[in-house]
Amino acid sequence: MTEIPQGESVLIRDVEIGRARVNIRVEGGRIAAIGADVGGEAAVVIEGGGAVALPGLYNTHTHAAMTLLRGYADDMPLQDWLSTKIWPLEAHLTGEDVYRGTKLACLEMIRSGTVAFNDMYFFMEDAARAVDEMGMKAQLAYGFIDLFDEEKREKEIKATEKTVAAIKRRGNPRIRAAVGPHAVYTVSPEGLRWCAEFSRQQNIGIHVHLSETEGEVKDCIEKTGMRPPTLLDKCGCINPRTVAAHCCWLDTADCTLLGDRGAHASHNPTSNMKLAVHRAMPYAWLKDAGAGVCLGTDGCASNNNQDMFEEMKFAALLQKFFWNSQTLLPAEQTLAMATANGAAAMGFDGGRLEKGAAADIVLLDRNAACNTPLHNPVSNAVYSCNGSAVTTVICNGRILMQDRFVPGEEEILAGARTAAAGLLARAAESQTEE
Repeated sequence: MTEIPQGESVLIRDVEIGRARVNIRVEGGRIAAIGADVGGEAAVVIEGGGAVALPGLYNTHTHAAMTLLRGYADDMPLQDWLSTKIWPLEAHLTGEDVYRGTKLACLEMIRSGTVAFNDMYFFMEDAARAVDEMGMKAQLAYGFIDLFDEEKREKEIKATEKTVAAIKRRGNPRIRAAVGPHAVYTVSPEGLRWCAEFSRQQNIGIHVHLSETEGEVKDCIEKTGMRPPTLLDKCGCINPRTVAAHCCWLDTADCTLLGDRGAHASHNPTSNMKLAVHRAMPYAWLKDAGAGVCLGTDGCASNNNQDMFEEMKFAALLQKFFWNSQTLLPAEQTLAMATANGAAAMGFDGGRLEKGAAADIVLLDRNAACNTPLHNPVSNAVYSCNGSAVTTVICNGRILMQDRFVPGEEEILAGARTAAAGLLARAAESQTEE
């Protein structure tokens, strides 16, 4: 990877933005100028050759290290999938597994144009190490699950405090901490209130699963007399720092609540379709209510990749199909969900190609079959292309991939294979002992 030193510059020549052929100049990690006459000497020069330039993509909900579980268990009911396959295997994860799995996720995201991600998982200090090395941006949350047990809650509190302190000690502006109360059905009200207060004290984000299934909503009403968003709000977990994943079973009042609180809803269409949650996130209601609406892939066990170009297409199509509207979620709005809206949800400066913005830039091959003909670059990006069209990725002025080359790729792949094999072996050995 090529790090652009502070004060040095990079010049990207001849790229297409909004049907105009322009050059982009980057200085100190920010876009210094865009225009046909922009030039001058630069530390690094990238020949765009007419490539389509887009803002870097922001994946606002994933479990990055679950790349190691890709293809391990598919085509199962959600709760059976979690309780009999995913959770038992995750019990054998190590910090090294999470490091290797997160590096694999970073590689996959970089290759498909993503510059930042919002992650909830375990061993997040090791995830932070991977993100640091790969040059991406990330907001990292330890998955807080107390299962309504006081003793376990205290352990989760200590784990969260330890994770946040470790991430903050890095002093890396690309890597931020968050709290990660898993969901209303896995975290007690006491745990939710603690997460809300800790996030306020630390001025960090909240990353939570919300109203993914109808069963989650019905159970919450039966046990508490409240719908999940109301319960989270009563506990202080719905605010402008909140990214709520899924949000499939929100009603109009729920959407109004999220909008009133300035919260963000992360749409995860591929995972929702694969796990057959039987409803699409009500994008129009959320948008009309003023909530932030962004996009995420979810983890590789339920997607099974981290390609945000695929996610854009599925989001636009699922909204049209489920809500029976050909005009719902057009391409421009879909791209905004994956870029500017995602950056805002995670509290990063990015998602825009304009002077002064963070230099998060993705180049797409204009000669790829998916970009031929190029009547509308945004429509092609959303409906036609996938991540394979990405040739170059820049994050905060740092070149993460150039001409489809990512340094260290073979080592990353080999490390992930070894980690996945070791994880399965430990799980099998445990079953044999039982």
